[in-house]
Amino acid sequence: MSAQYVIGVDCGSSSAKAVIFATDGRIMGLGQARIAQITETPRHVERDMAQAWRIVSATIRQALGDAGLTGQDIAGVGITAHGDGLFLMDRQFQPLGHGIMSLDSRAYGIHDQWKHAGLLDRMMLLSGQRPYPYSATTLLAWIKRHDPRRYAAIGVVCFAKDWLRYCMTGKVATDLTEASTAFTDLHTQSYSPQILDALDLSEMVDALPPMLDSCEQAGRVTALAAEQTGLLEGTPVSAGLHDVIAAAVGLGQVRAGDMTVTAGTFSINEVLRDAPVTGTEWACRAGYRKGLWNCMAISPASASNLEWMARYVAPEDPEAAAKLIEASIAKFKDGRTTRQIPLYHPYLFGSPFECPATASFLGVQSWHDRADLFRAMIEGTIFNHRHHVEDLLRSGPVRSIGVSGGGSRRPEIGQLFADILGRPISTSPVREAGALGAAMTAMVACGLATSLEGAADCLDLEPRYFKPDPVLARYYEDIYRRYQSVAKALEPFWPALHSDQGDDYTPLSMSAG
Repeated sequence: MSAQYVIGVDCGSSSAKAVIFATDGRIMGLGQARIAQITETPRHVERDMAQAWRIVSATIRQALGDAGLTGQDIAGVGITAHGDGLFLMDRQFQPLGHGIMSLDSRAYGIHDQWKHAGLLDRMMLLSGQRPYPYSATTLLAWIKRHDPRRYAAIGVVCFAKDWLRYCMTGKVATDLTEASTAFTDLHTQSYSPQILDALDLSEMVDALPPMLDSCEQAGRVTALAAEQTGLLEGTPVSAGLHDVIAAAVGLGQVRAGDMTVTAGTFSINEVLRDAPVTGTEWACRAGYRKGLWNCMAISPASASNLEWMARYVAPEDPEAAAKLIEASIAKFKDGRTTRQIPLYHPYLFGSPFECPATASFLGVQSWHDRADLFRAMIEGTIFNHRHHVEDLLRSGPVRSIGVSGGGSRRPEIGQLFADILGRPISTSPVREAGALGAAMTAMVACGLATSLEGAADCLDLEPRYFKPDPVLARYYEDIYRRYQSVAKALEPFWPALHSDQGDDYTPLSMSAG
């Protein structure tokens, strides 16, 4: 029997997963492991690149064992990983220091200087987006200024998934969705030397890897990688996807007008368009193929807040966040409107605003308990999603809104998204949407599907649909407007409240907003 399964690897901010899928999206086997962040230096969030590959290769072996399969049963492999950030190799293709993750905030100062010099607006015209503090270009500029020896040694500029694919295939490449986070022209969707020139990074032009469509075959599993993973040598590996669009693809959201809301480490909100549409509140990046664009409004302000709270409440319990969600749901089963709870701004790691923001509870009183605070955090993260969704609705019509992550498979959370967004939404039974999206690119690369749209049509999905409750929708409308007004009132104070701005940061005056 010929190989009929594919593996999707998803190496996220806190865990790595390898998932074996049938072509209809059924999970056949799963391997997963925690993967550490290195946070020894304030504002630096990094990853040991060699360790990341060792953990990923182990999860692939674990998935094969869980499914009772061998490498001969696997037709192809697709990879996604946390997007943005910066992973560097030297000229011998070895890791050049630690990988820098998208939660890193060391380059806020450079980003602020670019803003005041008008460079962010210039980048919008060239690339369809303003660089973020955690964008590859911003981080490269920080390294050039603060670690010139490392900068001079750069041989390859790539991203987390590209490093893992290199370990698997020995081939250097990236895909269109990753390259467009920092380096591509909005209209041609090809590398733009003008971007590098404008940001004083022209030395990096030869360090950018070959750029492929996401479903192209980017290499094959090497003999060494086969030994490490249990895969068969020569197994095709697709170029893969940036994690943001991988989550959408895994939900079957592959056509223009499809909007996806993903509550993960980041608040991820995106809608596919068949023409470039730019706006100051979103990034217009490339879709999984040329001729398709992805308008994305994102901030590191979603379920990471819940994980942070759970870590302090029950540091030894990996299921603490899920248990706290359960407790909150149980307490409020009779309806949120019967109990006043605090307002929460979920800006622990970042926000939709360009200036550094801080998280806050407002309206806390002595009778509030842990469940009240956790409920406030859940609502606050969904309010942050609504902030981005309202921005994206200005980019054009939306066919549907699919929601994943953040406990949304629970009907109570799905309903809460509908009530707070004030729009019908659907949730998917898919448990590993990012890994499935990556695996679907492998289906195309190895010939099990003719296109990503065709792979999506073959998925056996039964979404659950939620309509907003009119009473609760009006109730949350009032709270959301209060949430926005208070954030605007606090904005002038955030720069002074934000600790350790970094060497390059120049605080704004209180009157500057």
